[in-house]
Amino acid sequence: MSMTHSLTLGLAQLTPKVGHIDANLASLGQTLKAHPEVDLMVLPELFLGGYTTRDPAAGAVTPEDVRIHELSELARRHDTALILGAAEHYAGGIANSALCLDRRGQLLGSYRKAQLFGDESTVFTAGDALTVIEFDGVRIGLMICFDLEFPEVARALAREGADLLVTISANMTPFGQDHHVFARARAIENGLPHVYVNQVGAGEVFTFTGGSMVVSPDGQIDAAAGDNGEAVTVAHLELPFISTLRPRYLELLRDPPPTVRTAGRDGKASSPTE
Repeated sequence: MSMTHSLTLGLAQLTPKVGHIDANLASLGQTLKAHPEVDLMVLPELFLGGYTTRDPAAGAVTPEDVRIHELSELARRHDTALILGAAEHYAGGIANSALCLDRRGQLLGSYRKAQLFGDESTVFTAGDALTVIEFDGVRIGLMICFDLEFPEVARALAREGADLLVTISANMTPFGQDHHVFARARAIENGLPHVYVNQVGAGEVFTFTGGSMVVSPDGQIDAAAGDNGEAVTVAHLELPFISTLRPRYLELLRDPPPTVRTAGRDGKASSPTE
């Protein structure tokens, strides 16, 4: 990205209803109507049908699904781009996906969660590729919940040229504080702003911890929704962020990384690992 872009983001920390897609679409419509200033509204993991591992196929969508057309109409009507979670039918199975629509309602693409948590792997197929989407000249690297806990995921997105990291989540008790730490760490170690949007409140099985926030590249929390209930937090970003603390940080990373050697019990170094 060669020029500066201003981006107004909405962090929609909501409590979707499991199995009630129409109600969740109505909630989204009300949220968009209440925040016409937002360029890009970000909603939590599996927002469209609610977080469930019991029967996610019942609420899974395809690009041709009428509910995707309804999402497109909401984006177009309110002139607001969307990133939101949904169960997605595709050739490989059912994915836990982040759907991305531009302000005209066009489906830009989807990212399929690579790192599945707990029993998610019994009902979802893990994605096999990471995704960077471009919106209004801003390159956005996408993560979903448990992806956040693996530094390699965010680093790969940063090295692919992401200007902004966005994580959508359904993080639950007792792991709320863990994600506060991980969200800040991923921003700091990659020198990128990071938008984290989580579900909040009681779900089908879990209690979700909220804590949605915007983290600056130096790890400061620039905007926060708190953890006490539904909230829509609006934040303004100027991108790209030019680091004065650690310029050219990623350029200094050794590639490939140094060889790993394992010390033997006698204190002597063994041969390098392959």
